[in-house]
Amino acid sequence: MNHALCGLAVNAALPFELVGRLIAVADADIAEGLASRPDLSHEQAVDLAARVEESAVRLAYEGRLTAADVDPVAQPQAALALLDERSGDLEWERLFAEDLDVERREKLAACPGLPAEVQETLAADPDVRVVAELALWTTADVAARLAWHPHAEVRRAVAANEATPPEVLAMLITGEGLPPAERCLVCDTEETPFVHDPQCPRLGCDLWPGASCDGSHESTVHEMAEQALRNPATPVEALLRFVEHPSTLLRCRLAARPDLPPLVGVRLAGDSVPSVRAELAENPTIDDALIRVLAADRGHDVQRRLAHNVRVPLDVLAGLAATVKIGSALLPRIAAASPVEVEELSRSSNPVMRMLLAERRDLPPEIRDVLAADLDAKVVKSIAPHPGLSEDQLRTMVDRHGVRVVAKVAANPDASSALLEDLTRHVPPVQKALREVARHRDATGPALLACLADRQARPIAAGHPALPPQVIVELLADDDWRVVEAAAANPSLPHAVMAELVPESSGV
Repeated sequence: MNHALCGLAVNAALPFELVGRLIAVADADIAEGLASRPDLSHEQAVDLAARVEESAVRLAYEGRLTAADVDPVAQPQAALALLDERSGDLEWERLFAEDLDVERREKLAACPGLPAEVQETLAADPDVRVVAELALWTTADVAARLAWHPHAEVRRAVAANEATPPEVLAMLITGEGLPPAERCLVCDTEETPFVHDPQCPRLGCDLWPGASCDGSHESTVHEMAEQALRNPATPVEALLRFVEHPSTLLRCRLAARPDLPPLVGVRLAGDSVPSVRAELAENPTIDDALIRVLAADRGHDVQRRLAHNVRVPLDVLAGLAATVKIGSALLPRIAAASPVEVEELSRSSNPVMRMLLAERRDLPPEIRDVLAADLDAKVVKSIAPHPGLSEDQLRTMVDRHGVRVVAKVAANPDASSALLEDLTRHVPPVQKALREVARHRDATGPALLACLADRQARPIAAGHPALPPQVIVELLADDDWRVVEAAAANPSLPHAVMAELVPESSGV
């Protein structure tokens, strides 16, 4: 892999003519960068697609190729991408429905808006993978018909399709009104009873770990139930049978349902497995009474997940914050706090609650300033990146709290160039701060030179346009490929050096 050319391919300042030269010598890695360029002309996109089909797929999905630009025989993946975007030639659908390559038929089956006759062809495909893919994405009427398919893998896909009619999903769960499935992917290839060894040594074996069939296709039936539990179109009444199911996974999926009846939630709150109760704890539809029950649950991850529930009362959250390691991420309940609640939180006697509030980036200036002057370092650390803070406020934070807040101060979008330079010279040094400075829009050349000394900040700094051009050129020979790519992608790289990097192709 030529890392310099990969970086150059995404360089925003690469001249138009050099883009053309780079296309002429591009491999798949270089083409990936070129395909992402917003300034790529239509002609260049066509040239790139003709050279590297992987890029043609991306360009097709991004609407930068038309049906007239693609040969479905020479560029089948790009043609299928256009069909997936409903931009392809309608004749291609019939072409790929009869394609000898099963993967292409499978890809076609996932395309939206297929004509009825093409769907009929795919529904009768001899390879069950194609039929299952159609079942996963097709319309309600076709999905309803495929629910009767004798293969359990097709039924599993129907259960995952959100267009499947609710009554059909209920039938798949209960089995009432449907004949039993005759085959599954396990008994298609193995003599039953069979349980697939998770450490299977056989080359080319594509059965998933634990796949099993004793004649009832139990592992596929289990997966079908999981898909139905995930499917919002499945009537919850049909799912209540899983409240005491031996499968922890299925009970977890039930606990996460947004239409979970309150009484079922109460039963799941008494589940013996903590992961089920943890899933329930984060369900935004559980009521206040159940939330308070779960707040006292010391099972693994239950209280932490409850803290991430958007409906958790603030007094409960305060109790959780005192006992659970929540971290400094912005919690949904804090993000949804009303102006009155924000005011109350800013005056909370619990510094963790003030810290959690300080993670918001839309605080009124008066609240922001109160938190910026907080005496607790963890509160200041959270508020330090908030936009609108003055240089004096940021410097006061560093003077008062030192290394605990330096990196977060460096991440503030309004930190001045002079402050950033000072932060790179902080004693003792803060490595995380160097990485923040390296990506800061207002970092200066001297600050960035200091960042180059840090192994993790070096690749970031190498791509910063404020880095002196001569230094950027020197970094093209760095031992770290990430640094080389970043330097080559740096828009401040001299154009003459860019031209030297791009070889002349025999066709240019």
